[in-house]
Amino acid sequence: MTNLSEFWSDVSIAGHRCRAFEPSVPSPHGYAVLYLHDEAADDVDAWPAFSQLVERRGLRCLAPCTGRSWWTDRIWPPFDAELSTERFVLERLLAWLSEQWDVRPPQIALLGVGMGGQGALKLSYKHPNVFPICAAIAPTIDCHHALEAGDPTLNSLYRDAEQARQDTATLHIHPLNWPRHQWFCSDPADYLRHDGADRLRMKLYSLGVPYEADLEASADSDQVRYAERMLESALAFISERLERERLRV
Repeated sequence: MTNLSEFWSDVSIAGHRCRAFEPSVPSPHGYAVLYLHDEAADDVDAWPAFSQLVERRGLRCLAPCTGRSWWTDRIWPPFDAELSTERFVLERLLAWLSEQWDVRPPQIALLGVGMGGQGALKLSYKHPNVFPICAAIAPTIDCHHALEAGDPTLNSLYRDAEQARQDTATLHIHPLNWPRHQWFCSDPADYLRHDGADRLRMKLYSLGVPYEADLEASADSDQVRYAERMLESALAFISERLERERLRV
């Protein structure tokens, strides 16, 4: 693979570090991806396959680095004493995308992995007109189980596991107002995440909400290899749906 590290740059938005990727030939329609990272790492620029795929598709990418924030609408002081990560995305990142790249919804798609996958789904469910396109790889939807297992961030964000469960992506789906394009995947060997993804699938089906999901492909619970394997499908979905939204408008 060609080294595309020079295509990434550091930008500061509201005092917080973000990574920005500009392809050599950007999409003429200004398509962009807002990438929400997993709890394990926020160095998306160190993921060669990601750089290769967004470069190939001409997608700009903005990747905020928020630590183990869980992308909630709750204050987590290690990130910011006054601004939640959800408000950071909605108020500061969208403003930066508009000012710096002249990109606005629906030219922007959400993509997340793990912690970021549940964050992307939840943001699109809460704000479907802002984020009508969402893709999530191995989303940690049932984050209340991580709280029960002792996750220090979630223990500081929520009073107890039930409060966390009430704020999961699945419980933010509105039966009459949902993102027009959503795709998610989960490895059936990844028992920590797969049950939540399957419950989400069943709820969407019962509500008649359109979605696409791959809950069959597996990497034997190897999270890194699984994300690598599913990334191309996620970005293919995003590219096709960005074009569909452009034609719709």
